Amino acid sequence: MKSLTDITLPGNVTVTDPVSSTFPNIGSVVVKVLQYFYVLAGIGLLVIILGAGFTLLTSAGDAKAMEKGKKGLTNGIIGFLIVFVAYWLVQLAGIAFGIQSFKDIFG
Repeated sequence: MKSLTDITLPGNVTVTDPVSSTFPNIGSVVVKVLQYFYVLAGIGLLVIILGAGFTLLTSAGDAKAMEKGKKGLTNGIIGFLIVFVAYWLVQLAGIAFGIQSFKDIFG
């Protein structure tokens, strides 16, 4: 009997339950999302630090521009620390709850 989750492809090839085979549990979904989140956070950090550095370099002694650059650099570093701590909290949650896929995010 064909279930609602079966997909029939051309050539009478039937794929049974493609969603649950790709993401068998909630941990695998979270792992996929977190992988992209960490990469985007790293790219964002790089852009913020480069922008703040450029502002500092082009401030030409202007106190307002120099403060803006320092503030941008500080915000970038604080953002990095937040992402870094979040990564380790996810790792600790994986250990505490025994979710192997959390522990293998980049492994």
